[in-house]
Amino acid sequence: MNEIKMLNVLPHVFDTLDDLSSDVWRSELKIEKGKTYLLKAESGKGKSTFCSYLLGYRNDYSGNILFDNSDVSAFSIKKWTDIRKHHISHLFQELRLFPELTAMENVEIKNSLTGSASVREIENWFERLGIADKRDEKIGKMSFGQQQRVALMRCLVQPFDFLMVDEPISHLDDANANVMSDIIMENVRKNNAGLIVTSIGRHPNIEYDKILRL
Repeated sequence: MNEIKMLNVLPHVFDTLDDLSSDVWRSELKIEKGKTYLLKAESGKGKSTFCSYLLGYRNDYSGNILFDNSDVSAFSIKKWTDIRKHHISHLFQELRLFPELTAMENVEIKNSLTGSASVREIENWFERLGIADKRDEKIGKMSFGQQQRVALMRCLVQPFDFLMVDEPISHLDDANANVMSDIIMENVRKNNAGLIVTSIGRHPNIEYDKILRL
């Protein structure tokens, strides 16, 4: 997949708003592979909705969303599954980890399906992110910031054309936020992928090609 287009897209919940000012809603937006985007939003402006549309979890909108000129409204469940497995990887704000599994098991369960990263590479991420001593600890016993780093690793162990990360450094200190930003960009470049960062506050210190206001 090389590009995503949003043509006059508007969530139904915003239908009655006459004073809507946005670079995304009711606009023509093109998101290209190989470029970086920061989507800045205030609470209630549709940040989670935007992510859900690009992953096929919701379709309550007017307008058109195109992946390489194919309208996603015609996609089957099988097609969406393929997109989430091979084309768009997403770091969810709510993380979606398995609390009964260890940190390493949470990463390995995804990597066993894709084979995208070596054990050595994963262990290197644990070291760089400062949680090497937590690799065998159950997720349910880890802090949110530690879980956030595990969730990042899990979304990197798959091929992707676009990486979408939602509030990726909200619970990290500056040092760990910088390491996470470095790892994100290393893997974006490795895949020659597009990057979409959504945030209502702090965001990775990355040189963005375009900053959008939701």
